[in-house]
Amino acid sequence: MELDDILDAGRGDRLFLLGNEAAVRAAIESGVGLASTYPGTPSSEIGNVLSKIAQRAGIYFEFSINEKVALEVAAAAAASGVRSFTFMKHVGLNVASDSFMSVAYTGVRAGMVVLSADDPSMFSSQNEQDNRHYARLAWVPLLEPSNPQEILEYMNYAFELSEEYRIPVLLRTTTRVSHMRGVVEAGERRAEPLKGFFRKNPEQFVPVPATARAMRRELVEKMKKLRRVADTSELNMVLNEDSELDLGIIASGGAFNYVYDALQTLGLDVPVLKLGFTYPLPAGLVAEFLSGLERVLVVEEVDPVMEKEVLAVVASEGLDVGVHGKLDGTLPEIYEYSEDIVRRAISGLTGMKIHEKEIEAPELPERPPALCPGCPHRAMYYSVRRAASELGIGEEDLIFPTDIGCYTLGIEPPYSAADYLLSMGSSVGTSCGFSAATSQSIVSFIGDSTFFHAGIPPLINAVHNRQRFVLVILDNRTTAMTGGQPHPGLPVDGMGEEAPAISIEDIARACGVEFVETVNPMNIRRSSETIRRALQHESVAVVISRYPCMLSEGAVRGRPVRVDEEKCDLCLECLNELACPAMVEEDGRVFIDPLYCRGCTICLQICPAGAIKPEGKR
Repeated sequence: MELDDILDAGRGDRLFLLGNEAAVRAAIESGVGLASTYPGTPSSEIGNVLSKIAQRAGIYFEFSINEKVALEVAAAAAASGVRSFTFMKHVGLNVASDSFMSVAYTGVRAGMVVLSADDPSMFSSQNEQDNRHYARLAWVPLLEPSNPQEILEYMNYAFELSEEYRIPVLLRTTTRVSHMRGVVEAGERRAEPLKGFFRKNPEQFVPVPATARAMRRELVEKMKKLRRVADTSELNMVLNEDSELDLGIIASGGAFNYVYDALQTLGLDVPVLKLGFTYPLPAGLVAEFLSGLERVLVVEEVDPVMEKEVLAVVASEGLDVGVHGKLDGTLPEIYEYSEDIVRRAISGLTGMKIHEKEIEAPELPERPPALCPGCPHRAMYYSVRRAASELGIGEEDLIFPTDIGCYTLGIEPPYSAADYLLSMGSSVGTSCGFSAATSQSIVSFIGDSTFFHAGIPPLINAVHNRQRFVLVILDNRTTAMTGGQPHPGLPVDGMGEEAPAISIEDIARACGVEFVETVNPMNIRRSSETIRRALQHESVAVVISRYPCMLSEGAVRGRPVRVDEEKCDLCLECLNELACPAMVEEDGRVFIDPLYCRGCTICLQICPAGAIKPEGKR
C-alpha cells in the first residue's frame, strides 16, 4: 500500500493498514492540526508515516527532542483551539508524565489524544510497565483498541470525548495491536483550523496552588460525568449474551483477540464483556454483566488493573461471583499472552480437555542481536578497549555505563561494554554517581539522539560537581534503532524541511566541558589515542565518535576486503575482538563474506599479520 492511500482514501474505501498506520489515518480524519513525538518502538511507524505525508495533510508534525517536549507542544496547541495528537512508547510517558499530570488539571480547548504504545514481554524496551496506571494517576479517560479498525474508530471517538469534557484522552495500544495488519474502512475527513488563537485565562491554564485547587475539584466532577459515559459507551459490548454458561470473561485491548481466538478454537459460547472504554471502569455495566454468573475470568495485559476493579465491583455490589485472572494464578502475572495461554485458562475453568497435537518444530540456530557489518560503534568499542589496555586499566577497574540505542548491544561479547543502564540519558547521570562513589575509571556511551533527549542536564551536573569520566557520544547521524528518524543535530526537521543543525561540540563546550574532541571511529589509531588521553584527563572528557550509520541513506560503502590465506596465521584476533557478521571461520580458515562486508576496513587495521587486504589487491 502506498502512503498516499492513507491520506487520499475517501469514505468507505478499504485500506490494509498496520495499527500504527490506522492511527495516522485517524489523525487525518479527526482534523488534527498538530502532531508530535519522540520515536520509540512500538509507536515509531506513526511518526515515520506522518513525517512523509503531514504537509500534504495540512498537519504540523515534529520529532520533538523528547517526549516531555512533545506532550507540551501538543498541549499548547490544544489550549489554542487546535486538535493535537502526541504519541510515544510506554516509557516515553514517564518522561512526559510531569506535564501530563498537569494538563489533566488545566484541561484543553480542542481535542487532545495521547497514545501510549505499551510493550508486553519487552520486545524492545527496558521494562514492562502498564501505562493504564497513568490514566488512574492523572484522572484522564482511557481507551484500549484491539485492532487497526478500532484504533481508527477509538481515536475519532477520543477527540470528540476530549473536546466535550475539555480533558486529554489516553489511548493505550500494545506491541501486537500496533504492529498487526487489518482491513480498515476509511471515514470522512473533518476540516479543522490549522492555526488557533490562545485566549488568556490564567485561572484555567496556570496551576499555582490557589487555581490548582479549583482545577482539582473540576477534574473530580469531570470524572463523575465520565463514569456515566463509560457505562453507556458504544466502545463496550457483550458477546454471546444469550449463553447459559455460568462462566463469563472480561477482556480489553489486545488481550481480547486471544480470548476471541481461544473461544473459536474451543467452540464455546462463553459470554464476553469486551471493554474499550476501560477507565473510568464502567462499573454499572460490569455489575450487570456479572449478575447471573458464578465465575468470571479477567483477561488483560500486563498488570491486574481491571481484575482489582472487578473485585471491587463484586464487593460493593455484594455479588457472589468468583473472580479469576492473574491474582489467583489462573493466568500468568507477567509477559504478553497468546491464544494458547488463554485457551488453557478457559479449559481449566470449564473442565474441557484440550487435545493438542504435538508438532516437532525444526531446531533453529540461535541468532542473538548483533551490530551490523560496518557499524561504527564496533570500531569505537574496540578503540576504547585498546586504550584501556594500553593504560593498564583492568576489567574490574573500568565501568561502562550505557544508554538506550543500537549501542546497547555493546553488552554482548567480545565488547562487554555495558555495565549499567536505567533509562534514556542515564549513562551520564550514573557516571556522575560512579565517579563520586568509586575510584574506578569510567567510560560511558550515549547516542546522538539520546544525548539531545536526556544527556545534556546530567552533563552540566557532571561539570558543576567536578566529576571525572569519559563520555563517548556515538554520533551516527540518525536515530538509528527506531528507524532512522532525524534529530536536532541534523539540518532537517520532521517533515523533511531544512532546519538549523545543533552542534554537539558547541553544546558540550557550553556545558563547561574543556576536553571535547571529535574522531572518525573508523580510524582505529586516532580513536584509541584520543580515548587514551581522555582517560588521563582530570575532569569530564567528551569524545564524539562521528560516522554515519551503515543503514542510513547515502552511507558510503568501501571496497570489500579479503583474507590473504598465505599471510593469515589464524590468530583469530579479527573474529574474537570484532565479532563482525561478515567474518566467519570455515574449514580452518578465516573467510570474509563479500555480500556482508561494507568495506569499513576495521579488520584490516587490527590484523597483526597484515593478512587482510582490499579486494583486488595482493
